Amino acid sequence: MNIEKNLNSYINKIVKKPWGEEYLIFQNDLVAIWLLNILPEKNTSLHCHPTKKTGLILLDGKVEIDLGFYEKRILEAPDKIMIRPGLFHSTKAITSKITMLEIEVPIDKSDLVRFKDEYGRTEKPYEGSEFISKLNKKAILFAHPIQNEIKKYIFNQSVVTIERHKDTKMLINRNPNTIFSILKGGLVSKSGKTVLSPGDVVRTETIKKLAEVFKTTEIIDILTAS
Repeated sequence: MNIEKNLNSYINKIVKKPWGEEYLIFQNDLVAIWLLNILPEKNTSLHCHPTKKTGLILLDGKVEIDLGFYEKRILEAPDKIMIRPGLFHSTKAITSKITMLEIEVPIDKSDLVRFKDEYGRTEKPYEGSEFISKLNKKAILFAHPIQNEIKKYIFNQSVVTIERHKDTKMLINRNPNTIFSILKGGLVSKSGKTVLSPGDVVRTETIKKLAEVFKTTEIIDILTAS
């Protein structure tokens, strides 16, 4: 099975990890979103994605994130962080089991380098078929957005929505703490330069500030967490 490029192999499947589990909760032609459940006091490997930008949205619990080799950040749900390509990072659950979304652009599960791993996976690739099993039918899967229809998903500490809009009018008046991730489209300059693109994770105030100058593409698909 070519797990590196073909995410179809992960549809309705769950991947067992030594720190918990993850599964593909949403995918379009630009963005892949994984839902991670990390067990208490467990942590992911210290790893990087050389070409992918990664957005993390913490939905439940509290985590400690190592950024590079010298910086640590504490996130408490709902919260978010963006990680640039090539930056080594690790996530540790410091409360009860946590739930987190990992948003990846571009889509490429082989874009993974493990620097340090407590479970013997240093420099090893992503998990193979022996770690993959069928997803429980009750597991949450995000639907694709439809104009004028908000899809809502309830977690313990957060509410997630999937939406489609033609402009930012319905976005800029949200609660300042609302987290947005762009799934399709975005904001562009008059010359066509993209300033907010798929995979970016920001809060309401950033959307509001950018919308003062830049225009949306024909449509903008978003995920929100609050």
